[in-house]
Amino acid sequence: MEPLGAEVWVFDEELARVVLVKHRWRGWVPPGGKVEAGETPREGAIRELFEETGLRAELLPEPAAVAVRSYHPDLPVTLGLSYAAILDAATSLVAEAGQPVAWMRLDEGWESCFPDDLSRIRQHAAWMVDRVSRH
Repeated sequence: MEPLGAEVWVFDEELARVVLVKHRWRGWVPPGGKVEAGETPREGAIRELFEETGLRAELLPEPAAVAVRSYHPDLPVTLGLSYAAILDAATSLVAEAGQPVAWMRLDEGWESCFPDDLSRIRQHAAWMVDRVSRH
């Protein structure tokens, strides 16, 4: 079976910030990781979110994005599903050992080995703002 990854884009209620973890060499990235045997991607995303941030969140019904990329030069290409959730920015974050976690503003950049993440996450936040304003 091909490797499968899942991550969560946790937005604040204003859709102006997102939770990121600082990976030792990938830089600032959304919380996520490998989907384990017997897990659905949604279950893996929820588990990884809790392990890396201490957050428990209800994921929005549909995935936010799909990506195919390698997470390390020595690893095979991975199919990754990104999910989204919205939480109060006052919710406490609990970092995994050696991997800081923080709310990052979408109108500012951050250092990451995946430079397209910022525009993908911004695009999804704008889509959600537009969707909410129509209802």
